Amino acid sequence: MNSELDLSLGPIAYEDTGGDGPVVVLLHGLTQDGTLWRQVVADLRADFRCVVPTLPEGSHRKPMRAEAELTPQSVADLVAEFLDRLDLTGVTLVENDSGRAQTVAVQHPERLARLVLVACEALDNYPPGLPGKLLVLAARIPGGLNAVVRLLALKSLRRLPIGLGAMTKRPVPDGIVDGWLEPLLTDPAIRHDLRRYLLGTRKGDLVEAAEGLRAFDRPALVVWAEDDLLMPRDHGLRLAALLPQGRLVEIADSRTLIPEDQPAALVKALREFIRDTP
Repeated sequence: MNSELDLSLGPIAYEDTGGDGPVVVLLHGLTQDGTLWRQVVADLRADFRCVVPTLPEGSHRKPMRAEAELTPQSVADLVAEFLDRLDLTGVTLVENDSGRAQTVAVQHPERLARLVLVACEALDNYPPGLPGKLLVLAARIPGGLNAVVRLLALKSLRRLPIGLGAMTKRPVPDGIVDGWLEPLLTDPAIRHDLRRYLLGTRKGDLVEAAEGLRAFDRPALVVWAEDDLLMPRDHGLRLAALLPQGRLVEIADSRTLIPEDQPAALVKALREFIRDTP
């Protein structure tokens, strides 16, 4: 079921598979939407209630309120507000690529039963790699973000190291990527939202969040890609060590977007983790 909630920053679209199973909330990264999780949800929905919001990080369809502060911190607060509004409890919070779930776990842990960090920005790797740094740089130049998005929209260039070529070992279907980029290509208000978000990044945010994870004494799984080009392999080890109940699983033959490269292996890791931490 596709629905929408009007929250403090603006309208948030989400998919909710419903059902009485344990709740799994899945968060995507920049210039992506909930379709990142389509293959994972297709498997999990038989036994779990999967809730997948599309966050205001560039691929959302409706702009946020102009007067609202739109930063990585406010998006973390938005995730907590989203859980509250849907009255979701005992949540397994899963995030790939971005690092907002770490802040949610530290600042708003009350509705979480488990935390799963999947090949995500962390510690001092923020913004991560060439793609992340390019987006932040483009946001600081008038018209820069529009130019970068139009460059990444060219199908012939999608496998370049400045874009998805650095994030996946296998091409993401063009129809999925087209859906991720269409809001940025067609709506100046969405580009403005992404620019506000990028200009609100603060280098020390995830260093502070990582230190705060020492107090998150609930089951936590760190899933890292063995062939990741953006997220240093030792960051997976360090995050798992920081979490009091942390455990690490490494996925072979994958880069950052494990839900695209190795969805079956990720599903297996999620199912085993939730089964072993009732």
